[in-house]
Amino acid sequence: MASNSAAAQLECQADGMFLLSGELSFSSVPGVLRESQKSLANCMNSDAAITIDLQGVGRSDSAGIALLVEWARNARGQNSEIIFLNIPPQMLALTHLSGLEVVLGLPKTPS
Repeated sequence: MASNSAAAQLECQADGMFLLSGELSFSSVPGVLRESQKSLANCMNSDAAITIDLQGVGRSDSAGIALLVEWARNARGQNSEIIFLNIPPQMLALTHLSGLEVVLGLPKTPS
């Protein structure tokens, strides 16, 4: 497979720790979601919380927020905790505008 620096990917760093990198867009998110199902299953050796570090995300549109919401929903469905770290400011702004802080387990910004 050809390497594309804009393509997003989720990499296992340690048990339950993942690094998300690349560009989250309507074109890249479906592939990340598909691949994440395998990655999450293969990199979980305990009942530890899932931690996804977004420090490597360069750009995101609303599809990136939808991806985080889907992961949060799936985690809740499996009685797991999911933690998002280093969410880029652009994504945080979209999250707050959408009122999705609670869904993603983020602190709500004051009105």
